[in-house]
Amino acid sequence: MHRTTAFAAARAAAVRRGASLLAGALLVLGLAAPHARAEEPHSLTPFSAAAGAVPPAPWHFSTLPNKTPTRFDVVSEDGRRVLKVEASDSYGLLAHRVQMPLNESTVLSWRWRVDQFVEGADLHTRAGDDGAAKLCVFFDFPADRLPLIERTRLAVARGVSGEDVPSEALCYVWDGKDAKGQMLVNAFTNRMHMVVLESGPAARPGTWVGERRNLLADYRRAFGGEAQGATPDVVAVVVSADADNTHGHGLAYFSDLSLVGSTALRAEARPTGNGTAE
Repeated sequence: MHRTTAFAAARAAAVRRGASLLAGALLVLGLAAPHARAEEPHSLTPFSAAAGAVPPAPWHFSTLPNKTPTRFDVVSEDGRRVLKVEASDSYGLLAHRVQMPLNESTVLSWRWRVDQFVEGADLHTRAGDDGAAKLCVFFDFPADRLPLIERTRLAVARGVSGEDVPSEALCYVWDGKDAKGQMLVNAFTNRMHMVVLESGPAARPGTWVGERRNLLADYRRAFGGEAQGATPDVVAVVVSADADNTHGHGLAYFSDLSLVGSTALRAEARPTGNGTAE
């Protein structure tokens, strides 16, 4: 009986953690400004628009109870105003609500750099599920179209968290050791898939790396099997960094993010095969 109780408690804790990864952003999305219009050429407010160190609205911060918050500050680096993300035995999300159709023209681009990776981080395990730099995209795929087991897990996560946990999340990661191009499923929840875009230190310390991703191509790679041709809207973009499992420290920087798309193009058209926009 003791073993059964301990197992149930551990499983419940894992579900809470998995739900929190997604629900944490929902806590602030509900308070965010109205949806950015999809026809706007750049629907994400630039970090460089901040008057001081606090990221500009509608960017909103969220953390979890009894957690040290990850720091998100707008600072001057290399003559530009950028977002500094520092995790120190901490957890935190910076979320921006949007509403944009997902089609072959939907492109997310940014520049980032990692100055310190979280020691002991291992994206394959729950104990090591930390990272210095993650950029996530949330999608509103209808839960009733998921397989029964996935609907059940999502319902449990929503019940535990008390939030309308997003049904699908895709995260881009700059990891310290996992090989570039890997697609991983989060150790706590398979509602979140991760793509390792960069691995290990840059060739030169302090180097910024530019990224440009075709979201439809990456979405199909991550969730194409369950989506079966459906293309949900993009509903949020989230910057994340955490070191609460390993009790470590991470430091990264993000430039202004650009999310562009068009409502005039059909989602059925094929994107480039490698996940990048041409």
